Amino acid sequence: MKPISITKAEYVAGYKVKLSFNDGTIRTIDFNNFFSKNSHPQYDKYKEESLFKKFHIVMGNIVWGKDWDIVFPVYDLYKGDI
Repeated sequence: MKPISITKAEYVAGYKVKLSFNDGTIRTIDFNNFFSKNSHPQYDKYKEESLFKKFHIVMGNIVWGKDWDIVFPVYDLYKGDI
């Protein structure tokens, strides 16, 4: 069994992103709760929609920022727990 990884991420609206995983699972994740509960200058700048939309996939992870300012455990995203 190979590890779960993200193969595709599409912006939906607000703080929602549709994630496709390497096993065919598709899940829409709402990151609003994360931003509401985790105020920090490193994260707060991504509350700006134009910056939030600038995520990318690196080694099977969804990542914000050049230095991985925000990254989540892939399995937590897979389960829908952030």
